[in-house]
Amino acid sequence: MNTKLHAVCDSQGRPLNLFLTAGQVRDDIDARAMLSCLPDVDWLLGDRGYGADWFREALKGKGIRACISDRNQHKTPVKCDRPRPKRRNRIEITFGRFRGWRRMATRYDRWSKVFSSAIALAATDMFWL
Repeated sequence: MNTKLHAVCDSQGRPLNLFLTAGQVRDDIDARAMLSCLPDVDWLLGDRGYGADWFREALKGKGIRACISDRNQHKTPVKCDRPRPKRRNRIEITFGRFRGWRRMATRYDRWSKVFSSAIALAATDMFWL
């Protein structure tokens, strides 16, 4: 019943790729699935849950510069361009739009297949409007 929604969005906050994963799994472990479907971009803004060192190195290997906030476990702080993390609000707005759909906010659907179909319908609506 507990799931997480992971999204890859463009610069305007429109969802490009969506993933449903188990709720008890850490975000950086689920990031492996996102590596294969990332678009060709210069920067990636991410939540601090994706701040694992291996994920940053994998992004660097693909030629993508990561702007991900530090987790509390980092012994040495990772430098990040200051104005870029402020643009994360576009991703937060995207998830707020998902919550605007009552079916997603209250999680009426018990099966993940039906829930992901409803998310795809909402994402299609958000992408075109």
